[in-house]
Amino acid sequence: MSVLEDDMKRSDKEMLDILFSYVPKIAESKQLDSLLVLIADLGRKFVLAERCSLWLVSSDGKELWTKVAHGTSEIRIPVTGGFVGYSLAYDEPLLIEDAYEDERFDRSVDLKSGYRTRSVLTVPFKDSVGKVMGVFQAINKKNNGCFTEEDLKFLQLTAVYSAKSLESAMLFQELERNQEEITLILGAAAECRSHETGNHVKRVAKMSYTLAKYAGLPEVLCQKIRLASTMHDLGKIGIPDEILNKQGKFTPEEYNIMKSHSKMGHDMLVQSNCELLRLAAEIAISHHERIDGKGYPLGLSGDDIPLSGKICAVVDVFDALINTRCYKQPWSRERVVALYQEERGCQFEASLVDILLEHLDEFYAINDSMPD
Repeated sequence: MSVLEDDMKRSDKEMLDILFSYVPKIAESKQLDSLLVLIADLGRKFVLAERCSLWLVSSDGKELWTKVAHGTSEIRIPVTGGFVGYSLAYDEPLLIEDAYEDERFDRSVDLKSGYRTRSVLTVPFKDSVGKVMGVFQAINKKNNGCFTEEDLKFLQLTAVYSAKSLESAMLFQELERNQEEITLILGAAAECRSHETGNHVKRVAKMSYTLAKYAGLPEVLCQKIRLASTMHDLGKIGIPDEILNKQGKFTPEEYNIMKSHSKMGHDMLVQSNCELLRLAAEIAISHHERIDGKGYPLGLSGDDIPLSGKICAVVDVFDALINTRCYKQPWSRERVVALYQEERGCQFEASLVDILLEHLDEFYAINDSMPD
């Protein structure tokens, strides 16, 4: 075996090692932003580039954008701009030795960033129906070299593999957006029957996320609680208007009917196989429970109350206290603080009350950002 052949085999092994180190991460990633970072890093290591970016076509088809130009923030350019615009328009890869000698080069990005582009490699990538969805771009071969035909082949292989993962991530992102929209609509459906507005459920969602985050819960769970909490009062749909919007004090019979919204909401949601809706069912039935066991509908206490319900309980009451309701005017800040101090460990989880009071300005800011 010649020295050259031996070097080639070591090179092949190195490339396989790089590929195998990224494949599991790419396969597991469902979030578009993190996936873009992983794929760009894979391409950068494959072709030994200083920077590597995945440019995607914007939803309106007028721009190309990237969040993965290494060392820079998000960049947007016209869809016809520069080398990536050319590759997109003509569905052709480009292998450029000196960008500044090519009239297609858009120098505006360099002017904004202060970076000096030399060699460039671009490869368009397509979705499952053959439509070009973006362009893979590598910039500046390390050690002041130029990209080669071998680099082009490696980046083309990476683009083919990456396109499937990107398409799945974009579909997943779209499903998440649709799911969030549906949860907000369901949550607002209950509020529109009362004199509250859809902003109540949006505020409760944002406050629930914030409280969960400060409580140290994982980001994924915080986001699920944010969405699920919008449906905490879904059962109000089944409460008669004359009770739901009564301005005076409830009779014992009316109060029992009003309290039934927790179980009704739970029963509407719990039959679903969707994890998010089942979490919403948990919140619906537990957000009126109390730490001291005097809540409803099950009379749970302490650790028997799900954390999701405890979180929603704290912020749902907070939002009700500081905003106008058909039965009350907004409470003063001093009165709100006094109530939470009094109900710490009684109505509400003590540690969650501490977080609320420690970050009270932030919770008031959330309220102010989404007024009724």
